[in-house]
Amino acid sequence: MITAYPSLPRDLIERCETLSRRLATHPSAGTARRLDDATHTLCVITDTRQLDTALFVARRQMETALQRQRSLHR
Repeated sequence: MITAYPSLPRDLIERCETLSRRLATHPSAGTARRLDDATHTLCVITDTRQLDTALFVARRQMETALQRQRSLHR
């Protein structure tokens, strides 16, 4: 599994959530395509196959990275 720089999963999580909300309120092919692209990338970096699982794993990865940073600064 790829370990991404912490800002990448954070950006992808935000992008997926924003695009999901936008698609729900204003459906369009362009928004659906951008959501598919962001979902695919998030699934690749988390080694998952579904958006909900990828979001969960990415959040856990970010949490772990933050804990490591905190422990290094103590």
